[in-house]
Amino acid sequence: MAALTWAMVTDAAGQVTDVMHVPNRARKGTTGGRTMPLHPDLQAALMMLQTGRGDMATPERPTLFSERGGGVSPATVCLWFHRLSTSLKMDGCSSHSGRRTFMTRAARTVSQFGGSLRDVQELAGHTSLAMTQRDIEGDTKAKRTLVALL
Repeated sequence: MAALTWAMVTDAAGQVTDVMHVPNRARKGTTGGRTMPLHPDLQAALMMLQTGRGDMATPERPTLFSERGGGVSPATVCLWFHRLSTSLKMDGCSSHSGRRTFMTRAARTVSQFGGSLRDVQELAGHTSLAMTQRDIEGDTKAKRTLVALL
């Protein structure tokens, strides 16, 4: 989030697109970056933010920036999430919690749409399925139901 620029979410005409292009410099990976679909709600929010930013929403500018106008650091984003979760009394949450929740929900439903855990792995940007599995939580009730069906 901290490294996200408008160029990563806009097309050549400057319009917010339905995908995000994340180069290696904006992530921990070294395999050539990745492209991932944007949720329609996030796309709409980015469009509103772009409109509100006006001339500040140029391709090279970060989508998130401090009141001084510069980009924010990953540590600042983590601190913001920590303060938000603390104020909402969401004990145990971190800036990574939403990512883990997304991967768990995606893993539980991806087969309903013809996908597999490999699709979840690619959305997560992991080079191995083992890395993705670490972030996916199991469900005892679901396991019991699955065994009873088989």
